[in-house]
Amino acid sequence: MTHNDVLRSVRYLLNVSDATLADIIRLGHGEVSRGELVAFLKKEDEDGYQACGDAVMAHFLNGLVTYKRGKDDSRPPQPVEVPVTNNTVLKKLRVAFELKDGDIIALLQRTGLSVSKTELSAFFRRPDHRNYRECGDQLLRYRLKGLGSRPQTL
Repeated sequence: MTHNDVLRSVRYLLNVSDATLADIIRLGHGEVSRGELVAFLKKEDEDGYQACGDAVMAHFLNGLVTYKRGKDDSRPPQPVEVPVTNNTVLKKLRVAFELKDGDIIALLQRTGLSVSKTELSAFFRRPDHRNYRECGDQLLRYRLKGLGSRPQTL
């Protein structure tokens, strides 16, 4: 999935305005203009489309965690992890929405995708771990779709 797809999906999921989306990025210590944000939210075939870069997506994901869970002054700000992979997005969504492995498996099953706990844990490992597995676009898409069908997480 492109970063633009993730931005659009999370915006739809949270039902927030462009201004709130920009605020979420600022919560992650990033900065984006209204024009850039509008360009990020356009589809690839629309005029004015601009690809969302790793840095903006990293700030957005960190800001999403703060937006959903609140700011913890006892902890230092989250470092910006670049490049942002599907695995990174999956991890940040898990933290932001405070989901356990069983919750994620149930969400995926609700959308028609079956994943075991062992398979799921492989997505959350470090890339240099021997059991690490890359998260594909389809799994991330189903994960976002599953979150959308679960209103109590909002």
